[in-house]
Amino acid sequence: MASTRGSQRNLPRWLKFNFAGICVVLTAVTATIVLGQPVWAKLDTYPTPSVPPWLDTGSNAWMLTAATLVGLMSLPGLAIFYGGLAKKRFVLNTVFMIFYAYAAVLVVWLLFGYNLGFGPAGLKIGNYGILGVPTPALDPATMASQATVGPGGVTYNIPSATFIFFQFVFAAITPGLFVGAIIERMSFKAWMIFVPAWSALVYSPLSYWLFAGGWLNQLGAVDFSGGYVIHLSAGITGIAAALAVGPRLSSDRHSKPHNVTLVFIGAGILWLGWNGFNGGDPYGATIDAAIAVLNTELAAAASVIAWMILDIRLKHKPSLIGATTAAVTGLVAITPAAGYVSGWGAFVIGIAAGILPWIALNKIMPRFKLDDALGVFGAHGVAGLTGGLLTGILADPAVTQYVATTPFAGALYGNVAELGWQALAALVVIVYAFVVSYVLLRLIGVLTPLRESDDKLRVGDLAIHGEIGEDLEE
Repeated sequence: MASTRGSQRNLPRWLKFNFAGICVVLTAVTATIVLGQPVWAKLDTYPTPSVPPWLDTGSNAWMLTAATLVGLMSLPGLAIFYGGLAKKRFVLNTVFMIFYAYAAVLVVWLLFGYNLGFGPAGLKIGNYGILGVPTPALDPATMASQATVGPGGVTYNIPSATFIFFQFVFAAITPGLFVGAIIERMSFKAWMIFVPAWSALVYSPLSYWLFAGGWLNQLGAVDFSGGYVIHLSAGITGIAAALAVGPRLSSDRHSKPHNVTLVFIGAGILWLGWNGFNGGDPYGATIDAAIAVLNTELAAAASVIAWMILDIRLKHKPSLIGATTAAVTGLVAITPAAGYVSGWGAFVIGIAAGILPWIALNKIMPRFKLDDALGVFGAHGVAGLTGGLLTGILADPAVTQYVATTPFAGALYGNVAELGWQALAALVVIVYAFVVSYVLLRLIGVLTPLRESDDKLRVGDLAIHGEIGEDLEE
């Protein structure tokens, strides 16, 4: 035996791996021949209640995967992206705010946020659904039941637990997005109060109106995956928060990102994670899911190219920070449209996403005194609005037939009214998100300061958290 082990140690590494793989395959084949079935579990080996007739296991597998991809967009994707853009002395504070938001929203979501945003109508005006009932979603019967959503009671062939988790990761990333507007000065204690309150009072109602079949959906407005509910609301909340909290220290307002490599890594995770973001919103492994993923990739790429052309023409140098920002704006803009438009529509949206947010971030926003630290309004607010309005123009009935029982069309295909509904929905989101966010922050400001003291801000992470993100002495 000793000599055999010695001879295996002398084998080339690639042969060891191939030998191990061959052994696994031979074992599986032998077991199949002897036992008459594969060694992996078959559906009929599970307890009958675990695979009911309504459950599509392929769709359930994809939805759990898509939800995990979206979760990775927050942790670690967005945290790395924003952490690289922040100043070194605020890196830990920045990533911690995103980390806390993920945890806080999950608790709120399961206790009452989900049913408030997706449950049966608890508040109606006529036939229009306004809000669900804020009840917990924790009991086994609820988690194991077939997903049934909104005032219309629309059902999907996945468990409620899967649907709840998928919608949670969307809710969790939204505060993480708008924290970029107020990093490097907002009080962490105030943030701890603001996040759960905002999730319940802003995010859940918007979800009911545009995701769950509530009144804006009933009128005709659509938002495939969150261009309005997530990105436009994040951009507007970023403005409200920047106004309420105030600007950074004057010495910090024009500093550069501390680690562009981290920005690149974070952007890559966001880009690939977005396939779950948009590809999961048909709520199953469908043709429309595949179309949405391909449109997502195309729009991001088109936005990058358009942005780089503007950088080269007007700034004379291509910028990696600019290119990663463009990828995000392209992803944001296609989000409300991904499963509704053709590839040509995605291409147009991507180009628009590389131009309009570029103008907003480089030409318009610098003229205002508002300190939106990481350009959340331009990258998410403007891009989300752009994509939402273009959805009203470019929605293609040849594509919407795969996701809607009654295919709908945009203005380009003869339905001009769709653009009007998209504009109305944008106005509702802008007004509602701004007013509630600003009032909420002012109320929190009565309880605790919204801003860290200048002395703490001069020190950064060590003064705020008692630890630092990078130990230079080490």
